[in-house]
Amino acid sequence: MNFTKTTEQDSKYDHLEKMSVSELLTNINNEDQLVALAVKQSLPQIESLTHQIIQKLKIGGRLFYMGAGTSGRLGILDASECPPTFGVPHELVVGLIAGGDIAIRKAVEFAEDSKSQGWLDLQKHQINKNDVVVGIAASGTTPYVIAALEKCNENNIITGCITCNANSPLALTAQYPVEVIVGPEFVTGSSRMKAGTAQKLVLNMLSTTTMIQLGKVKGNKMVDMQLSNDKLVDRGERMLVAELNISKTEASQLLQKFGSVRNAVKNYKK
Repeated sequence: MNFTKTTEQDSKYDHLEKMSVSELLTNINNEDQLVALAVKQSLPQIESLTHQIIQKLKIGGRLFYMGAGTSGRLGILDASECPPTFGVPHELVVGLIAGGDIAIRKAVEFAEDSKSQGWLDLQKHQINKNDVVVGIAASGTTPYVIAALEKCNENNIITGCITCNANSPLALTAQYPVEVIVGPEFVTGSSRMKAGTAQKLVLNMLSTTTMIQLGKVKGNKMVDMQLSNDKLVDRGERMLVAELNISKTEASQLLQKFGSVRNAVKNYKK
């Protein structure tokens, strides 16, 4: 099967250093507009993977994201936002990055080239067949991710991936691949740009759709969100005012007593 890294192909633009700020911004924006359309083409693949994630989480499984560099950081970002947004345990969605937590801020040389570390990282979390592991790699060739998914496949653990090259080794390894083909980057090979944006969009879709299906949203509201700052407390109060037709003061008292919008509504007595 043919495999061409379109993410590494030459940019459609040249002499970037001669462009004005306005030209640079306009051209980057023009490229960015292609990303959502590329994601749309992948909706059937995204749906297949999402169904698997929902099924496994409903029986007590967990969702793992694995990646290196930008891809790893995006997975960690999505995982870290699930507990405050949806009120789920930190262990439900887990982001792993090649090189460990230090690699979130600083690149760890050659960490992505390890063929053993990915599986070791998963074993630290007692990975099992109730879980789903999604490998994230724009290139589709990251050894840290591919080797871990191969071990998962051997151990009857559902595997998915998010990649931006067609027919990549990663997509051929994952049971439920998501391939979002965004084409060459504005700066040749800089896959933190369109590829990174595509991965972020897909991650948003996977986690948000899953959490809605798990009952973590009511109507269109985040009724299980953690009330961890004044903005979120205010949002929660406004939800209660609208839902229960009560005063802001009463809403505040309910939130303080019951800790979440959902619990406040459930325990409200007129």
